[in-house]
Amino acid sequence: MPLLDTFIDFIKENALFKKDDYLILAVSGGLDSVILTHLCIQAKFDFEIAHCNFCLRGAESDRDEDFVRALAIEYQIPFNLKKFDTIRFAEEGKISTQVAARQLRYSWFDELIADRKKHNVSNANVFLATAHHANDDIETLLMNFFKGTGIKGLSGIPVKQGHIVRPLLFATREELKLFASINTYSFVEDSSNTSDKYTRNYFRNQLIPGIRKVFPEVENNLLKNLERFEGIKEIYEEAIEAKRKKIAEIKGDELHIPILKLQKEVAYKTLLYEIIKDYGFTSGQLTEALKLLSAENGKYITSITHRIIRSRNWLIIAPLNFLNSAHILIERDDRKILFKEGEVTLKVSKNIFKDQLFISGKETANLDWAKLQFPLILRPWKSGDYFYPFGMKHKKKLNKFFADSKLSITEREKIWVIESGKRIVWIVGVRIDDRFKILPSTKEYLRLQFTEL
Repeated sequence: MPLLDTFIDFIKENALFKKDDYLILAVSGGLDSVILTHLCIQAKFDFEIAHCNFCLRGAESDRDEDFVRALAIEYQIPFNLKKFDTIRFAEEGKISTQVAARQLRYSWFDELIADRKKHNVSNANVFLATAHHANDDIETLLMNFFKGTGIKGLSGIPVKQGHIVRPLLFATREELKLFASINTYSFVEDSSNTSDKYTRNYFRNQLIPGIRKVFPEVENNLLKNLERFEGIKEIYEEAIEAKRKKIAEIKGDELHIPILKLQKEVAYKTLLYEIIKDYGFTSGQLTEALKLLSAENGKYITSITHRIIRSRNWLIIAPLNFLNSAHILIERDDRKILFKEGEVTLKVSKNIFKDQLFISGKETANLDWAKLQFPLILRPWKSGDYFYPFGMKHKKKLNKFFADSKLSITEREKIWVIESGKRIVWIVGVRIDDRFKILPSTKEYLRLQFTEL
């Protein structure tokens, strides 16, 4: 079957886009992106070209830019160009030039897509088409395998990913070369592709040719495996999601996993990894996460965004919560205070309950006005804090009080206190200090109402 027919069938079979949708083609000037351009011309798709000049290869980068511009002019295709100071961007972000180039180009592509959608009078869908082909897919599969990305990585490059489509994934590099030769299509060669200092180039130029000497059909075999892995991945992900729902409990922005229940699951180590990887934890951290199953209360490990905490019989996955050490002053005339965990409203009232105690609840604190020294201070609790719990005559350290109240580690981190004259009068949202409760002799009281955000 001619390459054009296979190209059109592949797009239809995978529902990549429709005939009347609009495409932005990422064209470097190399073999694959040039063939993608010619196929889109022959298929009569509505598209424009976007070319990135990363200014990394001097005159060669300018040559590529000129080539792609000439291609666009020849076929009267709208042409977009963006030049980047990639090296400076990489240095400022302390990232590799490869990562920098990827971030820069996809950020620009997103801008182009957003702009085309905004000014699209026909309401057609807008997609970014890249020229990844079957050999790119094979290389990605092998790199993911050796990096240990798990079964998800073994499915290779997605054919469609949001607004990004990859309509050449069916074709091998040799098929593209043959098509270019038959049609005498010219393209440019990127000299950096011959350098093995880049991981993908090493796999392409060294590893795969070496394997081919032992297994001549290695590429065809891996392509078949990619198809199988895609189906396996879908079944696997459905099973993992069912298991996660079975054992894990969502509480606000936290995920609570009962340890004993987890350990009864078949392949619980794999299950734990599949759960925690969505919170920024790597496969290399799985060993440390497993150690938490038998660790003492309060032990934890962190990713860039989250922590896994051992809290009694649970593992709690929670966002990193760096406590705000700021102290907020509450003056006599204040009526509403906003802080990290919510808001506190204040109201001064006469005590008309002369014959009974005025009991405070968790979200409400009623304090004897005459006993308060202003300004009050609202702050996060700290180790060493103590108070006299309402109804008790002896002081108690907050650490001990929280443990007796069975508050988890993450719940404790959200606790703030209000103090007066260096004495805690209220653990916000929990309990007041007995020394500041309302008595029959109280003439005025301060009502504090806590509303959690």
